[in-house]
Amino acid sequence: MTVRALLIEDDETIAEPLVEGLGRYGLMVGHVGTGAAGLEGPYGDIVLLDLGLPDMDGIDVCRGIRQVSDVPIIMLTARGEEADRVLGLELGADDYLAKPFSMRELIARIRAVTRRSQRTGTATATATATAPAAPAPAAAPAATAPAAAQPPPWEQEPLVVDRRTRQVWVGGAPVTLTPKEFELLALLTEDPGAVYSRQQILDRVWDPHFHGPTKTLDVHVATLRRKLGDPAWIQTLRGVGFRLAVHSGAPSGVPSGVPGVPEAARP
Repeated sequence: MTVRALLIEDDETIAEPLVEGLGRYGLMVGHVGTGAAGLEGPYGDIVLLDLGLPDMDGIDVCRGIRQVSDVPIIMLTARGEEADRVLGLELGADDYLAKPFSMRELIARIRAVTRRSQRTGTATATATATAPAAPAPAAAPAATAPAAAQPPPWEQEPLVVDRRTRQVWVGGAPVTLTPKEFELLALLTEDPGAVYSRQQILDRVWDPHFHGPTKTLDVHVATLRRKLGDPAWIQTLRGVGFRLAVHSGAPSGVPSGVPGVPEAARP
């Protein structure tokens, strides 16, 4: 299947050879020169986003895309500061490539990111096909009314992670997560209490060939703890990795050792 890419780059001396080079590798590339045009889409299968745009910061473009789409994003920029890289990754970018870069490296990053996206989509489809059907009352609030007005029936449970709808609740209150934050939390809920090493998390949530700063994992964990409302949810084992705390007071009907995650919401 042909990969469709949206290149958001204002410098024509960079954009033209990129479009031509990516085309030689079989990609269909659409090109726009401003952040506003980039936000209008279509995004295709992957977005290549320059941060130094003339009308708005690429970080804001990334934030805007993430509000409406989970399309993979690779940031292309001359900025080399770690703070910029970490901020971009925290906002939902999937990879970061500093200029100048080779076409071969860019193609390798695109392939890695799209492979990961396809694996995630396949896993979600498999979970939907094999998981027991969710109770009818649980599906209605997500589709027809705000969760605050009609919370899920398992609102008394401390933590609910629904892989099928990519939604999270804590005590019945919805929690808004970025794609990476959700994937990180979903991984930890696969086996609550089990320790996942930093490398295991980077391989599963990012990519086995991820070359970005490892500090981005700490940033995501810190943000996730804040959004869950209690840092105790994710425990750090110094020098080893992270694990999801096992809630000792899980309600009846929840599998032993699973912190409030019903069977239908498990992978």
